[in-house]
Amino acid sequence: MTYRIAFPLLALLAVGACNAKDATAPMTQTKNLSVSAASRDVSDDGEDSPRAGTFHAHKNCSQYSGLPGGFCTLTESTLKQIPDGTTVVYASAVTPTALSSDVMLVSPKPGNNVAFGHVELNRVTRTGTATFSGGTGKFQHFSASVAITFVSPANWSWDGTYSFGNNGEGN
Repeated sequence: MTYRIAFPLLALLAVGACNAKDATAPMTQTKNLSVSAASRDVSDDGEDSPRAGTFHAHKNCSQYSGLPGGFCTLTESTLKQIPDGTTVVYASAVTPTALSSDVMLVSPKPGNNVAFGHVELNRVTRTGTATFSGGTGKFQHFSASVAITFVSPANWSWDGTYSFGNNGEGN
């Protein structure tokens, strides 16, 4: 009976040990894997992607708890680098009249692609703004300014401008 449990656990350990970010792998190997993964994510957007412009997105907050760590999900986006399914994670709790919180845009695509920003939302007028500046992966030199408007219960609209700087030459 013990062997029935031990064998699957041993198999899970073996599979976990084969992970590309194995703690026992030489640091140079792990570093090279991270660099190549980041390169794939950046080139994934193609040379034809505009470096600046306007975009529109819809956000659904039916799963938003109102607590720190609560999130909403983008259900539509015209900006290729922020695909549908991107989550907007809030660092602070909502109050009865406002939301003032740092936020992260977390891409559903593989890689460490997170944008950092801040949101100011007036819950009485149901309008607000979000600003983004930098992040990780493809969002390292990203900036955006977004106007937020209420669409229907749990649904919000984003209209804004964005830009991607080149290797520290500006946001």
